[in-house]
Amino acid sequence: MKKGQLTDISDIQDLLKAQFKDIIEEMLEDELGYSKYDYKNKETYNSRNGKRSKNLRSKYGDVEIDVPRDRLS
Repeated sequence: MKKGQLTDISDIQDLLKAQFKDIIEEMLEDELGYSKYDYKNKETYNSRNGKRSKNLRSKYGDVEIDVPRDRLS
């Protein structure tokens, strides 16, 4: 955005979709209750088990996010 490459409404929508994607993925990562490599300090026997893709519909268009998985669902 600082480089002045936003030329029309489509560019703004693409930027908002990218930010929306990042925020949603970060919220889902935090929901697991422990960080990705913090296996020593976690208070659960649950562990991460990769990610899966999910397509979300927003008013800015479809957004594909990566949803973290864990062993205990």
